[in-house]
Amino acid sequence: MKRPTADNYFQKVAAVVAERSTCRRHHVGAVAVRDKHILATGYNGAPAGSPDCLELGCLRDERGIPSGERHEICRAIHAEQNVIIQAALHGVILEGATIYATHTPCVLCAKMLVNARIRRYVSFGRYNDETFLKLFKEAGIEFNELPRPPGQIEYLV
Repeated sequence: MKRPTADNYFQKVAAVVAERSTCRRHHVGAVAVRDKHILATGYNGAPAGSPDCLELGCLRDERGIPSGERHEICRAIHAEQNVIIQAALHGVILEGATIYATHTPCVLCAKMLVNARIRRYVSFGRYNDETFLKLFKEAGIEFNELPRPPGQIEYLV
């Protein structure tokens, strides 16, 4: 058995976090990490206590809105937004952190991550919005797209 790298490990954690998503289009998970310690997690879904898309259906699908457009129509909060919110609720500073996510960020999330002063963003999937690349470059945020981590969990017997 080969021990996973830290990047592989936190990518798998982001994939598990994504399992909590209530979005019918994309299950997205994000994990904020600094010094190999998890600071906060987030997945995409409706605001706490509100009905979600699994219950009500998807407004964007009903209206034929393509992925990456008209974010304000969606009732969900993005995974990266939830990472920032969870960190804030618990008094955790994200400055210098790495965000591991299942998808690349939309431009709205990218702006928030720039202002949260993250240092690095790692994903293994692409969202239908490449605008973040220029913004991250201008802000000096390192971006790495790595291969999807293996889906199985290795157990020692």
